[in-house]
Amino acid sequence: MQSRPVVSFRSKTHLSYWAYLLHRLSGLALALFIPLHFFVLSQSLRGQAGLEQYLRLTEMPIFKIGEWILVMFLTLHLTGGIRLLMIEFGPWRGLRKGSIQLGIILAIACGLLFLYLGSE
Repeated sequence: MQSRPVVSFRSKTHLSYWAYLLHRLSGLALALFIPLHFFVLSQSLRGQAGLEQYLRLTEMPIFKIGEWILVMFLTLHLTGGIRLLMIEFGPWRGLRKGSIQLGIILAIACGLLFLYLGSE
């Protein structure tokens, strides 16, 4: 039986480790959000009053912050997945720090755009 490799502190401070961690956490957050989203959408089948009750909740500041975090996680997960596909199927090798940084910049830009468009 083969033992697991020891992960050093240095490897956990590498940008690729943080990209891995953010990709996993954003995937978990999205997996938790989707059933909740479908539940709220199902309330529209019960009539307008049921849906309006849940939509009033979304006007609270905590939900606005949650929506912003969701947009950031969605963008991080998308760019992380594209980065992994490029590593798997692309002609180049390595961890590609530039693609990690580009993904973070895109997530921040999408989050700021969401805040800007949501404030109007």
